[in-house]
Amino acid sequence: MPPDSAEELEIHKTAPGPRVPSNDETETTARTTPSAAPTLNSSAAPRPIPRPGPPTRHPDSGPARIIPKPGPAPRRPAAPAAPVVEVQRIAAGPDTALERADDALDLLLEAGRTPGQVLVLTTGEPHPWQQHEQTFGADRYWAQLDEAQDVFYADAVSCRPVRREVVVLVVNGGGPAVLDRALKAAQGHATSLLVVCGG
Repeated sequence: MPPDSAEELEIHKTAPGPRVPSNDETETTARTTPSAAPTLNSSAAPRPIPRPGPPTRHPDSGPARIIPKPGPAPRRPAAPAAPVVEVQRIAAGPDTALERADDALDLLLEAGRTPGQVLVLTTGEPHPWQQHEQTFGADRYWAQLDEAQDVFYADAVSCRPVRREVVVLVVNGGGPAVLDRALKAAQGHATSLLVVCGG
């Protein structure tokens, strides 16, 4: 039945109800409406990765130190060279060796040598001064060697170990073996000069 008035017609036009879109509207909507982006659950969101902090140091380690690389092994110091002893020879026979030795001793003292720096050794008969000093006893005799205050006279082979700057060797007796031992002993006592009288 046709509507009675225009008002009733307007009501039917605006009455709510399901609206079925046409085919054209459905295609247009599909092309213009962007697809919804997938949403992530907040509980499943990744947590930030913590950055590593400074390295821990032992409280007793102290400040950092640079350990040097090992170098070459140190060289051992060379042993000190033996002192060079000057050797002077004075020609003399066994009978005149003592006299030549006394003359050489006088020249040494005049040149500035002190008596305590000189040792006189004999290969044969003891020097007269040695014989004199030994009359006071062996203790007193050898004490003069340690005191080093005067010229000391002794046998070349039996003299105690001692070093003096100047040694005067008096070759006044003894065979070749004795002379060889006496010369080696005199060289061991001298630190600067060895005067050989005779031989």
